[in-house]
Amino acid sequence: MKSAVLAVALGLLAGAAGAQSAPLKPRLAGLAFLIGDWSSGRGRVAETGGTSTGSSTIEPAAGGAALLRRDHTNLFDPSGKPAGGFDQVMMIYPEGETLRADYIDGGHVIHYTSAVVVPGKSVTFSTTAQPGVPAFRLSYTLASPATLAVSFSMAAPGTIEFHPIATGTLTKAR
Repeated sequence: MKSAVLAVALGLLAGAAGAQSAPLKPRLAGLAFLIGDWSSGRGRVAETGGTSTGSSTIEPAAGGAALLRRDHTNLFDPSGKPAGGFDQVMMIYPEGETLRADYIDGGHVIHYTSAVVVPGKSVTFSTTAQPGVPAFRLSYTLASPATLAVSFSMAAPGTIEFHPIATGTLTKAR
């Protein structure tokens, strides 16, 4: 019994290690700059006037056919007092002629239906405009080899003007 449990545990660890080291499939190769462990300084949260800090891990998944982003965000009110936090995940993958991404944080689901990629430099994910539903845009820009600028914006239903919700930078921890 102990050896069976040990075998399963070792298999899971080997699978996790393999997922981290898997090379990206060609359709995702331009996003390799996102891979790593990242931490944030204080980011600005426009809708509350507060700030946020957090960490993010982005790694190859499914044998390099996708990227998996896992985050934890801490929120602070305008005076700097803790105001909660949340975990989030996002799967980035090619489908058809574009890249898509699905984001979940426990209270929200966002389906990004397209992406504009400047290989090795930036990616901007966008949702499809729908009547009565806000549109979202998420951008990552490599500001330096160890710094990602991040911007999350929203356009109110029926408009095309995006307003920042949260902006900040991530610093590569590894």
